[in-house]
Amino acid sequence: MTKSGREIVEILEAYDLTRCAHSAAALAGVDEKTVARYVAIRDNGGDPLARPRRVRSIDPFLSKVEEWVERSKGKVRADVVHLRLTAMGFGGTDRTTRRAVAEAKTAWRSGNRRTYRPWVPEPGMWLQFDWGEGPRVATRRTQLFCAWLSWSRFRVVLPAWDQTLGTLVSCLDATLRRCGGAPTYLLTDNAKTVTMDRIAGVPVRHPEMVAAGRHYGCQVETCRPFDPQSKGGAEHTVKIAKADLVPTTANLRDAYGSFVELSEACLQWCERVNARVHRETAAAPAERIIVERRHLHVLPVEPHAAALGEQRLVDDDQTVRFGSVRYSTPPGHVGAKVWCRVVGEELVVVARTPTGLAEVARHALSTPGSPRIADAHYPHHPGGNQPRQPRPRARTADEEAFLALGQGAHRWLVEAGATGTSRVRAKMNRAVELAALVGAQRVDEALGLAAIVGRFAEEDLLSIVEHLAGAGAATDVVVADEHHSVQPGTSAWGRLGQMISPPVRPSFPVVLDPDQAVDLAHLLDLIEDWLSHADHDAREDLAGYLDSSGHGHLAAAGLLRVLDQSTAELHRRLKEAHR
Repeated sequence: MTKSGREIVEILEAYDLTRCAHSAAALAGVDEKTVARYVAIRDNGGDPLARPRRVRSIDPFLSKVEEWVERSKGKVRADVVHLRLTAMGFGGTDRTTRRAVAEAKTAWRSGNRRTYRPWVPEPGMWLQFDWGEGPRVATRRTQLFCAWLSWSRFRVVLPAWDQTLGTLVSCLDATLRRCGGAPTYLLTDNAKTVTMDRIAGVPVRHPEMVAAGRHYGCQVETCRPFDPQSKGGAEHTVKIAKADLVPTTANLRDAYGSFVELSEACLQWCERVNARVHRETAAAPAERIIVERRHLHVLPVEPHAAALGEQRLVDDDQTVRFGSVRYSTPPGHVGAKVWCRVVGEELVVVARTPTGLAEVARHALSTPGSPRIADAHYPHHPGGNQPRQPRPRARTADEEAFLALGQGAHRWLVEAGATGTSRVRAKMNRAVELAALVGAQRVDEALGLAAIVGRFAEEDLLSIVEHLAGAGAATDVVVADEHHSVQPGTSAWGRLGQMISPPVRPSFPVVLDPDQAVDLAHLLDLIEDWLSHADHDAREDLAGYLDSSGHGHLAAAGLLRVLDQSTAELHRRLKEAHR
């Protein structure tokens, strides 16, 4: 019967006390042979507590099991081995086979285990970086760029929208400037933005990444596959950053409302982690970075072109197209190439200026169909999408003389054209003649007032000039509307319905010049047209005004006939006069 460990220890203790197998057997309550056997095992350097291995039915087949494990490099399954052993005559159970295969695999791994040499970094030599999946901001995925200096353990985490080459170089530029210099090597994983291909195990670097490393004075290196010594640092940074920054039920962090909130959270996380004492170095990374900065290279003043974003050509309308959206740029960059990159929720446009690369525009991100156009970028085209006001430009001597009167003349011409004023050129010439008599300043002021109140008749300008001469400078302009009326009073309505006495004919002939005759004919045409097309209410008012005795309709019809005859006769005389 096999003894327990306690019983074996008591047997050996009794023998050491008596130095006699017979006496020790009497004390321990066992046979003398049992005492002699355990004492002999101990004296020969064996383990008295180790149980002897029993003979198993699979022992004749162990050499074959070890051969299959060796050939498969420890990958062969126990069920496959059991099937083959059964075909060879093995009659045991699959449980026995599984135990034998597990022992063989353990022995094989102990002799073929891969060992690692501890990595001891030097100050200013290595910076490792990697990407991690970030939290969602407004249902949009984000990425976390995680980097650390291997010697000081100084960590930098930056949020980004994607993992493109431009974003990668931009994050590297921001990381190096936060670290205060550039190390000798940049170590990362074998992403397509860094390693385009592998030929016979040799990585083929991306040319833009090589150019970026050359720009900052660094050599870009990639990790060896399945090498935790070169990948562990950056991956551990990604793990702890995601554990703290990505909202989960474990950290009770709320969802981010904007990209700016995520950026601030990453900055606060870096400050907290870098101020905490590191377990390996027994010092805070914020303290060790001061020492490591002495070994870092000086950074160039300008970032690498790839860090500026994607190149775009400025069109003739001073816009660039990014993400199917047009964004405006300041004057002076038409036909030139600029760089566009997304920073948070804004688009930054960088251009080359006489003093170097500089940011020239910054817009909030938009969606297709909603361009971002800044009015400040178009100083010579004010007004945005509103109707553009015409700018008077003289083409004849008369126009030049009128516009020379001042801004009031410019305003009068614009408003007169917008309201459809007739005989504009004749009125302009009369304004120039009036300016020669009373002065250009007074006429220009009168033209400005006429444009404001909308007075463009023949004698309106002269009336305003006379008013300004007697009343002085104009103060408040009153425009006829619902609150102000040009009606002097209501006395004129008292004669409504009374007969109008016929006008007194002058005893002397009235002579009109051709312009006055044309104006009179035009006025008669307008009155006749208005009376002919007046509605029923207007006709009733006119009939009552002409004759309140009930014969007003006849008087109105007679007035139309008189106007028709007078207009026809006046036009006939004007034609004869022109002959």
